[in-house]
Amino acid sequence: MAASSRTGVSGKLWLLASGVVLVIALYTAGWFYGASVLKERTLSLLGSQEKRGISAECTDADYRGYPFRIGLFCSKVSVDDRANGISAMFGSLRSAAQVYNPGHIVWELDSPIEIRTGHGLSVSTTWENFQSSLTTRFRGVERTSTVVENARTNILSSATGQAFNISAGHTEIHLRQNGTDLDAAMTLQNTDVVMKDLPQLLPRFTANLDLTLTGRAGMIDGSDPNGTVLYGTEGRMRSVSADLGDGKLITVSGPFSFDEQGYLSGKLKLRIEQIDAWRDSLSQAFPQIAPTLKTAANMLSALGRGKSASLDLTINRGKVFAGGFIQIGEIPPI
Repeated sequence: MAASSRTGVSGKLWLLASGVVLVIALYTAGWFYGASVLKERTLSLLGSQEKRGISAECTDADYRGYPFRIGLFCSKVSVDDRANGISAMFGSLRSAAQVYNPGHIVWELDSPIEIRTGHGLSVSTTWENFQSSLTTRFRGVERTSTVVENARTNILSSATGQAFNISAGHTEIHLRQNGTDLDAAMTLQNTDVVMKDLPQLLPRFTANLDLTLTGRAGMIDGSDPNGTVLYGTEGRMRSVSADLGDGKLITVSGPFSFDEQGYLSGKLKLRIEQIDAWRDSLSQAFPQIAPTLKTAANMLSALGRGKSASLDLTINRGKVFAGGFIQIGEIPPI
């Protein structure tokens, strides 16, 4: 009886071990089959944009992460939108999703990013760390969040000759589908803006952006027929602000649009807190126009009857008007 019992136990253990090995083998085969299918579909998706005039390349595309994760790795990513005259190049891409939760994907991207548009706008960005995550549903990407540390961006417009640099110690970007619209929120902390051949206009500040792009929910996952370009797009700024501390705050809100040539138009409301403090900061940066700044500050104080004031801004194809008739600047097309 003892010998037969041991034989029975050994047989059960052998069957259990065989079952485990079989499950592992099937899982392994399924993982690699799934990875090959995902790779094929990814490359097919990139190629399918050709009919829209968009070519995209994931250099050295490979799927890794066995056994519990699966992710796409590219040594370089490039996108060329010939229809809209936009090209972009990115560094290496690494992504991963848990096998048991494939709808939640985390990914990292190496700098630099280089973007050029047909209107002569060039943007290049570097950073120390870039991490992002996205959540997918049946209709595509539902939401995404991105955190970037120590980003530095150089922007040059060959059309106007304007050039400036933006650096931010910490950046957060959040996008989500809201029906057919796209909600976007961004925060830039410890931000510096320097324009070419000019002293630093503003001290270090924190910027916040909260806006909606009408009918552009598909921008978040590439399903929008217009891709990621903003030509022909309308939206609303709920709040775009710059906070310099000590109560010095500028806020802009209102509807806006970009036409098919990339020019910005809109009817916006500008609110300035601590007018005297702004006057003093700008007078230090531009002492040659200090008397003009003093006059402008007095006018704003009179409008606001105190330390804060609101001003209506009208933007007509890039031309910025204060009060609807006094031109104070021009914004180049994107």
